[in-house]
Amino acid sequence: MTKKTNQQYKQELSDIQYRVTREAATEHPFTGEFWDHWSKGQYTCVCCNTPLFDSSSKFDAGCGWPSYNVPKHGPAITEIKDMTHGMVRIEVRCTECDAHLGHVFNDGPEPTGLRYCINSASLRFLPSENAKPSDVG
Repeated sequence: MTKKTNQQYKQELSDIQYRVTREAATEHPFTGEFWDHWSKGQYTCVCCNTPLFDSSSKFDAGCGWPSYNVPKHGPAITEIKDMTHGMVRIEVRCTECDAHLGHVFNDGPEPTGLRYCINSASLRFLPSENAKPSDVG
């Protein structure tokens, strides 16, 4: 597991990136960089660059946050029971650096039926090497 100090994260991340990934905050819907982003490539952890989701698994859930139906590499995501805010949810974190990413719900499309609802502030986007300039937004 990648281990940095809070001070290192504060120096490397923007305020919203720090609050989301290190303090489990949630960005407002329809405000994040990637909620309506459809370029081809992969989404990585903003804290440690671990590959998390491929653009081919992204779908429009209408919720205002980037949504994916399957992680790029299963072991990259850790799921934790979250009982905050008077709800029972499943929080998802980066296995490598323990960054808060968002939550997973059972209301996604087939074949998994899952919706990984992820904060844009926890992600970095790497365009596909073979993406055409018109594909990169």
